[in-house]
Amino acid sequence: MRRLVEILDSISEITGKYCSWMIIILMLLVVFEVIMRRFFNSPTIWSFEITIQLYAFLFMITAAYGLLHDSHVSVDIVYERFGRRPKAILDVISYLIFFYPFFIILLIKGIPYAAKSWAVYEKSWSAFAPPLYFIKTVIPLTAVLLLIQGTSKFIRQLYFAVKGEAL
Repeated sequence: MRRLVEILDSISEITGKYCSWMIIILMLLVVFEVIMRRFFNSPTIWSFEITIQLYAFLFMITAAYGLLHDSHVSVDIVYERFGRRPKAILDVISYLIFFYPFFIILLIKGIPYAAKSWAVYEKSWSAFAPPLYFIKTVIPLTAVLLLIQGTSKFIRQLYFAVKGEAL
């Protein structure tokens, strides 16, 4: 069981660490666009479009990495008052009721959404018109990565809820 959780966690760790380097490209593009816009009064359409898509890619693809490291925003007014075992039980229930249904639906809806975009080679409405099918493919990929990481967290919490010890 421990080995399975380690494998699932490593997928999120590797994906997050490698894809997070895209932030440097994104930053350089934003700086370039600001310089072009503010100093040369010559904004570029392509930079704006690529910036939006890179940000969307980064936001989605590193979500599982964020889940692995508990960096998502949460409101735990009641949750923090519980002991470790009741927290684990609440997490198991929450994953079954909220997490899994949401990401399974996102996967079920995201695959045809991306497939339709690929089928028509969908492009942006702007004059630059970059393809959108790549970024739309990231939606079901994100759902898969979050399901993988969610399963790791679910197994950990279920194990603790049942056995009373960390996995």
